[in-house]
Amino acid sequence: MVKTAETMSPWALFLQADIVVKVVMVGLLLASIFSWAVIFERTRRLRMIDREANAFEERFWKAKTLDELSATKGQHPTADLFLAGMDEWQASVEGRNNVDREGVRARLASVMSASIDRSISDLSDRLNLLATIGSVAPFVGLFGTVWGIMRAFIAIGATQNTSLAVVAPGIAEALFATAIGLFAAIPAVIGYNRLLHRITRLEDRLLGFSSAFHALMSRELDGVS
Repeated sequence: MVKTAETMSPWALFLQADIVVKVVMVGLLLASIFSWAVIFERTRRLRMIDREANAFEERFWKAKTLDELSATKGQHPTADLFLAGMDEWQASVEGRNNVDREGVRARLASVMSASIDRSISDLSDRLNLLATIGSVAPFVGLFGTVWGIMRAFIAIGATQNTSLAVVAPGIAEALFATAIGLFAAIPAVIGYNRLLHRITRLEDRLLGFSSAFHALMSRELDGVS
């Protein structure tokens, strides 16, 4: 049979493929869909966090007293860090006599560090899956490639015919599986590196805010009797 554009189209190649190659293709396509979903969701979330953090820090640094600071709230990593510090401050200082200043400073640093770790861990969730898809997908595609080439050689042996019409379907399926593997892997690797860079920048920002906030609370602590 003469191979036409229709019989060599991606959909036709999928329908003609061996069940093993079909499973490989479907798995890679599902992995690609999942990786794009993670990339879009995390990108949107990080953009929203940046926007809310900018507004939060602007309000925060305009506050003059702890009472004003207590009214500065939000639902994002910077606000969580702030609330963790304020909760520890209230538990350690307010209503107490003979405050252990160094102990309070150490606990403030500890709870804020734990808040940063929780936020970064939450945002980094699923990034390991992007890394896995990026590293494994080409090999899964290669498995489909090897399987397709094996079928081509089996067809040659069965028909004793080395014409292109005999070997073309298996080789085309093999190359198509490779292409899908790269289609799944390349965006996953780029997305992983880009998201990791943005999360690292956010972590640096949180560490900077934590240091400034800790210094502010330390100065307040010097005035506590």
